[in-house]
Amino acid sequence: MPNNASARPKHGRRARRRRREDPARNELVSSSLESAQQCLFNQDYGTAFVHYLLVLNLAPVFKDFARESFRFTLFKWTEELDSVGRIQDLFDCYEQALELFPADEVILNSMGEHLFRMGFRDEAAGHFHKALKLRPDYPEARENFYRVANWLVERWHFLMLNDHGRNRKYQQAIQKAVQSGCNTVLDIGTGTGILGMCAKKAGAAEVYACELSKTMYELACEVVTANGMDGSIKILHMKSLEMEVPKDIPHRVSLVVTETVDAGLFGEGIIESLIHAWHHLLLPPQRGENEFQEQSATGRVIPAGATVFGMAVECLEIRRHHRLCVSEVGSLSMAAAGELRSPVSCSSEPDDSMEPYTTERLSRLPGGYKPLTEPFTALNIDFNNVQELEGLSSREVQRIHLPVIQEGELDALAVWFQLHLDEESSLSTGPQEDTCWEQAIYPVHSTKGFLLKPQDELIVEVSCRDAYLRLCSVSVLRDGHEIRLEKRVDPQPSGNPISNQNPEAELCSALAGLQTDQNQTKDFNMLECSEMALLNNHDYHRSFCSALAKLISQLKVKWQNQERRSDSTDCSDLLYVLDVSEGFSLLSLIAASHGHVKAYSSVEKNKQQEVLKRLARSNNIPEQHLEFWLNHVEDEQGMLQRPSREKLWSAIILDCVETCGLIRQKLMEKASLARCLLEEGGRIFPEKIVVHGMLVESDTLLLESAVQGQEPTLGFNIAPFINQFTVPVHVFLDFSTLECRHLSECVELFVLDLMDATANYTNREVKVQATSTGRITAIPFWYHIYLDQEISVSTLSQNSHWKQAAAVLQQPLEVQAGDWVRLAVRLHKSTISISAQIENAPRPMEQ
Repeated sequence: MPNNASARPKHGRRARRRRREDPARNELVSSSLESAQQCLFNQDYGTAFVHYLLVLNLAPVFKDFARESFRFTLFKWTEELDSVGRIQDLFDCYEQALELFPADEVILNSMGEHLFRMGFRDEAAGHFHKALKLRPDYPEARENFYRVANWLVERWHFLMLNDHGRNRKYQQAIQKAVQSGCNTVLDIGTGTGILGMCAKKAGAAEVYACELSKTMYELACEVVTANGMDGSIKILHMKSLEMEVPKDIPHRVSLVVTETVDAGLFGEGIIESLIHAWHHLLLPPQRGENEFQEQSATGRVIPAGATVFGMAVECLEIRRHHRLCVSEVGSLSMAAAGELRSPVSCSSEPDDSMEPYTTERLSRLPGGYKPLTEPFTALNIDFNNVQELEGLSSREVQRIHLPVIQEGELDALAVWFQLHLDEESSLSTGPQEDTCWEQAIYPVHSTKGFLLKPQDELIVEVSCRDAYLRLCSVSVLRDGHEIRLEKRVDPQPSGNPISNQNPEAELCSALAGLQTDQNQTKDFNMLECSEMALLNNHDYHRSFCSALAKLISQLKVKWQNQERRSDSTDCSDLLYVLDVSEGFSLLSLIAASHGHVKAYSSVEKNKQQEVLKRLARSNNIPEQHLEFWLNHVEDEQGMLQRPSREKLWSAIILDCVETCGLIRQKLMEKASLARCLLEEGGRIFPEKIVVHGMLVESDTLLLESAVQGQEPTLGFNIAPFINQFTVPVHVFLDFSTLECRHLSECVELFVLDLMDATANYTNREVKVQATSTGRITAIPFWYHIYLDQEISVSTLSQNSHWKQAAAVLQQPLEVQAGDWVRLAVRLHKSTISISAQIENAPRPMEQ
């Protein structure tokens, strides 16, 4: 038969079957399709969705024809389900849609977005990944995958795997244990599987591993297979706490290896998992008195234990993220605000509403830090002693007296530890170490304006009530008097510490301020650390105050001129200002403080609204001049609308830049809508954002962005798998302390105009001349935010609440001083991407 014979229509049995169709079925499909389209026209999306399901299940031939309408119906209906909290129904709809269109990248991506918003990050990553495999050039799925990758595989994974010293020490400790007889091994929290592979390579007869994260479990399976160990390492997708013998592993093991520790040592649950392992998964421990006991008959843990160290520090960067440091914000007095603090606060009694510590890399904090005490030992723990592990949470609170070594304001206790892998080898997470670890930071909220002095003793309490390490600065011993730190010292901001001219008077003042009013309420308002830093950003609020004053003055003059021309005497109309900033913002109140303004705030939490009301009263702002916009709109999706049928906005304040250093999602769409809601002469704040950047060489950014080959991972092939989660833009960057070489001057990369849509573009080429020879590894970028043509704020300024971001190149680019580099800068849905290449123009010969 000729090759093209199959292309001719066949008139055999199959064709005759097609002609014998069921008229009733055809009628049902036809009427249902018509009903679906009519319901869609009437915006009855739920009924339309049901009709489409019926049509496409009965007549799959309509799939191509109805795909676009079906997608639209699905998205609209699930939006409605989401808005009324019918989450299970929402996901049922997506499951039904994916049964019909299992390879539809748009539906997969949309379901991933819902999963991500609801906190199902593992599942969201799977959907984005499938969408990208189906269509690698799908920008929405790629950007979503990058976003979820930041959550699933945090930068410390890359740093840890690139830390050859750490990996080698673990390998040596495991090798020594296996060779001494520990031939059955369980790796708890295996991650990429590197420790389990170390055990197998050392000669362990049986190796098991468990991993809770679905993403990391699947990655570990790929890594183990790629390294030829898929038949000899059994990986379980479960918590070690749920493992049983012989259900999950055939018998107890002689060695547990783990690195389920965070910067505060116990934060990832190592105590609970090791207690469970000793009772259910490990052989009994070695008895000290029996020197000749077989290793294969006893159990042990790597790491064997840890020593925790701490130090009191002064650090403005920590202070401004955890407590209010200013007495005025813009033109507003903050005296009536009450106590504002971050949600990071530690007491010896557990409090589920507070985090006991945060993490920072002390060596990279802008402005540095000042040690106020010598390092002290806070705690020792033996992971091979189950009685000690079980007794940890019931240990008595330990009080430690720390001599103060230099004067300063107590901002935090910084904590790190030494992890003892075995008797000979250890790892340190200290601030002076070149390590992948950050330090745990226990901020102090209650010492505003109070200086520690040499000769003082700081009293710190150490406890582990809920298996979290808790360190609390409780009091200062000065001249024989104990001054409690639980009460505020002085209402004045930190910039004006208590005078030290008269020590006796100061002591009396401190005692009076800290120890009176014992019945004082503990009521306070919690703000996110970034919101605290925003309140403390003096330049930002001063600039907004000036820009708003200018606009309001101009609009008042315009109104007065119009009234004179029309002989009107009605001066009762107010200017309407809307602040749609994310989180806690005082910009609406600053606008209202200029008079003749009705300001709407988007602050949502009741306690925070009460703070704004108190500040309004204390700053003589009429109560009716401040309203809360979310009380007037049905949902957050509809925030940008007219203030009333008769009015338009005089100013709309948009939140343009995320704290992490990225442009906020859908910013340009919001600006486009906001422009339609402004009165003549009204303005969006800011009106323009200019992106600036610089060429740099930074090994640090490379190490934090991707695993650099097989050498750091002890020859194991891990990099290609973990590097799937490499993201092209590095966020939460402190450019001022980044270890890097500047290879160019600062250059303007991009402009976003929020007031003039015609001035915008999506792609721009920028030429930058290299000022030094080196390897371009990244382009850090930041923003100049123009509130109007003259007034701007920079996200790079010293007291900025914003961090910076950097586009990290896939391959470093070698440049010579004088080379021209062409940067291709692209903005897609608020996401900036940058690529670089050397200009081909010949360099002028050196004279």
